[in-house]
Amino acid sequence: MSRKVLVVEDEESIRKFITINLDRSGYDVLEAPTGEEGLKIADEEDIDIVVLDVMLPGIDGFEVCRTLRSKYPHLGIVMLTAKSQDIDKIMGLEYGTDDYMTKPFNPTELVLRIKSLERRLESEGGPEDTMLEYPPFKIDVYSRLFFRNSEEIELTPTEFAIAKLFVENPGKAFKRDEILNHVWGVDFVGDSKIVDVNIRRLRSKIEEDSSQPFFIETVWGVGYRWRAKS
Repeated sequence: MSRKVLVVEDEESIRKFITINLDRSGYDVLEAPTGEEGLKIADEEDIDIVVLDVMLPGIDGFEVCRTLRSKYPHLGIVMLTAKSQDIDKIMGLEYGTDDYMTKPFNPTELVLRIKSLERRLESEGGPEDTMLEYPPFKIDVYSRLFFRNSEEIELTPTEFAIAKLFVENPGKAFKRDEILNHVWGVDFVGDSKIVDVNIRRLRSKIEEDSSQPFFIETVWGVGYRWRAKS
């Protein structure tokens, strides 16, 4: 069954350009020219991934992203921006987007980014090997659920993939490029800051004090590691 992708972009030529390329790649594509219409479609359809422009008439892409993320935490979101300033990319990530692309972009690269995100959305393993445990955390890989002391913590697809990578490899120091390769794929060509922003967001959800993280340790000059069991 093909993934359903919603393209929210006010410029019709760009929206059609994206739709044609995604359609050729086997995706079921829906379109919206405004954020308001995009939110309405998301409420009515079973959407898997949203390609979302920042600059929209009415409510902007950041607000749409924040609304979608609060209502559908497991939805995949790729944000498009015509600006190159880091602040736009970082703001988008802080609102909960999984990835971003700066216009103009190569349509092949967009498809690759969506395929990478699609892999993060897919369940791995089976019922017989579904649980990863690192007290007080438990990861249900089959159902893509993350728990702390039996309480579910809602993670984005990217946050879930990072947490799974860490819990499977406690004590291992990962370089940012290694995390990019594992989570985003070897074909990712964006800014490695995307790792830092997602780590910061993950810490804010799972750590008692994200300013003094206990589980996700910073390895200065290298990257990050999940604290080894004592």
